[in-house]
Amino acid sequence: KFAIHTEFDKIIILSPKAWISHTNDLIKKYIPMRDKLVVIQGGSTRNETIMNGIRYIEENFGLDEDTIIVTHDSVRPFVTHRMIEENIQAAMAYGACDTVIPATDTIVESKDHQNISCIPERSTMYLGQTPQSFKAKKLRDIYLNMTEEEKEILTDACKIMVLKGEQVRLVEGDVTNIKITYPSDIRMAESLLGGK
Repeated sequence: KFAIHTEFDKIIILSPKAWISHTNDLIKKYIPMRDKLVVIQGGSTRNETIMNGIRYIEENFGLDEDTIIVTHDSVRPFVTHRMIEENIQAAMAYGACDTVIPATDTIVESKDHQNISCIPERSTMYLGQTPQSFKAKKLRDIYLNMTEEEKEILTDACKIMVLKGEQVRLVEGDVTNIKITYPSDIRMAESLLGGK
């Protein structure tokens, strides 16, 4: 879906070093329009991986205030063209955005992992998906100025912006934009593909 989108100058696939060759083989096998694709080494954390991607952009194309990156998890294969397009638009307009769906279950917090410490108001709760999109230079500059303690509590790139008081716009996701984590998710993915 990213490879056929016309607005991307480059699609950077970040991979563990040991998997780069295999990833290139998969691209050659399954993606005919691969001119815009490049596979590079990721980092030791999610956010270091994103920083490696931004570094690649800066070294090969330059980085300015308007450079937009759309980050996406490969474990979410059902992203839609609409989500990608709305991420691009929101990142350009607001500087950062996250793809989310409203929480349908009650969210329960337990700080000691044994007892409920808080039940937030469900109507204000959302479940984060990807893509997450940013003005790349701003994201990089904020991340590089964070303390090691701040970096340790990061769960995703949007938290970089939120911790520093930056606005992150919501983009509507979809319940079909599933994250493949468990074996049961493979069965769900197969059913979304029509039983293939």
